[in-house]
Amino acid sequence: MMPLKTSVRATLGLAFLCLAFGVSLTGCKWQPGFGYNKGHSPEQPIPFDHKLHVSTNGIQCQYCHNQVERSKHSNVPALSTCMNCHMQVKTDSPHIQKLAEAYSKGESIPWVRVHMLPDHVTFNHSAHIRRGVNCQTCHGQVETMQKVYQNADLSMGWCINCHRQPENNAPLNCTTCHH
Repeated sequence: MMPLKTSVRATLGLAFLCLAFGVSLTGCKWQPGFGYNKGHSPEQPIPFDHKLHVSTNGIQCQYCHNQVERSKHSNVPALSTCMNCHMQVKTDSPHIQKLAEAYSKGESIPWVRVHMLPDHVTFNHSAHIRRGVNCQTCHGQVETMQKVYQNADLSMGWCINCHRQPENNAPLNCTTCHH
């Protein structure tokens, strides 16, 4: 039998470890930017309806996100891309007028990131596109979304589950995604 003083220390130590572990799990699970943001759908400075642009008007993802095939990062469309159509289309809309005003001033729109990964994770869009992974695999049915939301949790486990599928023949080396 342990002396009372040692038993109290052991119990307090174990309680502290459990508390620290619980706090770390809670902190990681719900803290934005750590890959557990399924359903995250922030308000944008200008509402953008992907369903209208993609499903109704037939605009392809790569028309607006034109760097996705060549870059590690998918780009937020330049205002000049928006204005290719909106110099003529729906010019009476207050939202389009806000776009046009920013464009004429050489400013940008401060879009809010929807899909977030931790800073230490590298995701290469072009590598996935080259392998034939379509946008919907990670982003969901964006073409049906009036307001974009994070469809998958994008956690490490979620990514690894995809990489482990034999038909994907994807690398499982940690340095593929972590730098």
